[in-house]
Amino acid sequence: SLLDVLAARKDPAGLSGEVLIDGIPQPPNFKCISGYVVQDDVVMGTMTVRENLQFSAALRLPSSISFKEKEERVTQIISELGLSKVADAKVGTELIRGVSGGERKRTNIGMELITEPPVLFLDEPTTGLDASTANAVLILLKKLSKRGRTIIFSIHQPRYSIFKLFDSLTLLALGKVLYHGPAKQALEYFSSIGYECEPFNNPADFFLDIINGDSTAVAASKEDHRPVDTGKEDNVDSSVVDVLHQKYLNSSLYQSTKEALGKVELGRGTKQRVSKQGHEITYANGFLTQLYWVSKRSLKNLIRNPQASVAQIAVTVILALVVGAIFFGVKLDRSGIQNRVGSLFFVTTNQCFSSVSAIELFIRDKKLFVHQYTSGYYRVSAYFLALMIGDLLPMRTAPAIIFSCISYWMIGYQAVAGQFFFFMLTLVLVSYTATAMSLAISAGMDVVAVANLLITICFVLMLIFSGLLVNLPSIMGWLNWLKYFSIPRYGLTVSRNSIGLLDLYFCDSNTNFCPMLFCRCSGEAYLCSQGIAPTNWAMWENIVALFCMTVIFLVIAYAKLRFMRKFT
Repeated sequence: SLLDVLAARKDPAGLSGEVLIDGIPQPPNFKCISGYVVQDDVVMGTMTVRENLQFSAALRLPSSISFKEKEERVTQIISELGLSKVADAKVGTELIRGVSGGERKRTNIGMELITEPPVLFLDEPTTGLDASTANAVLILLKKLSKRGRTIIFSIHQPRYSIFKLFDSLTLLALGKVLYHGPAKQALEYFSSIGYECEPFNNPADFFLDIINGDSTAVAASKEDHRPVDTGKEDNVDSSVVDVLHQKYLNSSLYQSTKEALGKVELGRGTKQRVSKQGHEITYANGFLTQLYWVSKRSLKNLIRNPQASVAQIAVTVILALVVGAIFFGVKLDRSGIQNRVGSLFFVTTNQCFSSVSAIELFIRDKKLFVHQYTSGYYRVSAYFLALMIGDLLPMRTAPAIIFSCISYWMIGYQAVAGQFFFFMLTLVLVSYTATAMSLAISAGMDVVAVANLLITICFVLMLIFSGLLVNLPSIMGWLNWLKYFSIPRYGLTVSRNSIGLLDLYFCDSNTNFCPMLFCRCSGEAYLCSQGIAPTNWAMWENIVALFCMTVIFLVIAYAKLRFMRKFT
């Protein structure tokens, strides 16, 4: 929490006090001009180390710097971080083998060093690394600090070779400061208040033992240097922390810090305190540049992650062949109308449920988006549009076109070009609308399972009002309005018109017999029984409805992303 407050990445609501830099309040866009390496790696695993750094350089360095200079800066960072051997290797995902943990962490650091920030924050940079790799990362940070950069980070139980690199040390427990001062004086300070570090003991482990009240030094201290009784003997942890905090407040270290802060306050005089301006985000580049680079990244991610894209196309082809085989060559007899309507219902339903995969779009990369947005990489609008270009267009358009091309001709709908392309347009629009609804529900959520459940419930309710499972004109008036929210209904209505059902006749000319479930001799009579007007506008009004629903759902998804809580 303290690190987030210092880095201006915590919601200012409920916070008191001020964060000053050299006696001056933080600029409102401080988080955009400082670097922040989060604990969980936030790099695109399908891209190479160099491409990740190029992405950061392209969006965080101003447009006044030429592309060649940005490339040189990337090469320089790669060299400084010792990443030359793996520069063109993919970072790696769950499915793609990538670079090692230490190299991944250095790539994260490199993403922040691109802008040459004066202050670099790191949240537990050694998490998930072995002792040797952690040491290498910290030595690198030490080298950076010697070049005039301020490095601030939180860390748990560092080994001694790491501890001795520290210049300044702050120890916190239960929200209280137990020590703040030069790292080299920490052991001396604890010795002065009665806590001796045993020979060969790691100072970092020694400090943690003192705070937790379970070291031999603490036991000895209780006997030889018994502190003032606090009345909390049962709660060892809090009593030890309270005593250590009080001793720190009485120490010369605290007094010198307090004096320094007093001088800063005097230096500022009676200047009016800067009101909290919230979180201002500034961008180094314009909207079009951001859109280009984020779209490029989205398309690369799609191409290099074939497990998702290829699998979806393969499933679409298989399903289209299965549907085509089941309803192959529908005839103009007693089964014709039932098979036509049944195949259309399946095709429309399949387009809806295959769009559920879109829920991962925002949830999977949520941490990456939040970090890069707050760091000033790109606007929400650029990110949102880029995802539409990189996922919605290719991954929702291609399967719908492939499905319609296979199923339309196998099933044997009317062989008229105009009706075929209208059928294809309907499937694409149904896919877009269902995807937009999935995005609207999943945007801002953290758990895929919850979003999946909500979307599935919505689709099931929509299917009831699609016009096949129940006769819509017969539904009671107080429930009938729900049909206007059914995506499958619009798709099914257009499809029934687009395959030329209006002009077909299904009864046996001798017996005038038709199947009981769909007992209508002509397509026109069947459409009328379903409350569908046999006119051209009846088709187009449903197309317009699908288009409007798509736009509304996308606006909801964008609004949820835009106003989503992005600070801890």
